Amino acid sequence: MTTRLTSGERFTLTTSRSFGDVVGAIEHAVAHPNVPDLLRKMKEAPTPDALRRLVEDAVGPNGLLEFIRFDFGIVLAKDDPPTRRGAVRFMLGNPLIMRELVRGAPDAGSNAPVSVLVDERDGEVRLAYDRTAPGLSGGDPHALESARKLDAKVEAMLCAAAGVTPPA
Repeated sequence: MTTRLTSGERFTLTTSRSFGDVVGAIEHAVAHPNVPDLLRKMKEAPTPDALRRLVEDAVGPNGLLEFIRFDFGIVLAKDDPPTRRGAVRFMLGNPLIMRELVRGAPDAGSNAPVSVLVDERDGEVRLAYDRTAPGLSGGDPHALESARKLDAKVEAMLCAAAGVTPPA
């Protein structure tokens, strides 16, 4: 057994846009395929090109799809007394990008698909994303470049959802 200390970077931003508007913007930006059906079709794809076409047809306008979401707001509402705030964790990704990450850096699979948290706090909405690239620094250059592109793609989507200009 091995335990290794890792460090990471969390991209966060806060917006005055409503929780519903932010979640709606993310929902609009990513595809929502029937994931079990997609995984079955991917397994049955006869060639790498067939797999690529299948995934490209399944992803949203920014190349991402939603694998699953966890709505913490449902559970918070059951507190005694109830906590009334939105909190949703999205698991987003693209199997082709995930392949590029894991091919060159197998441990990258522990962070794929990526996780995005949208959380209401004190009258604002906070978005958080743990970047993929910092965990791959010093490793495979192709995987690192794929991770950087993924980070940029996710962060641009979050900025758009929050109504802010992405950092340069």
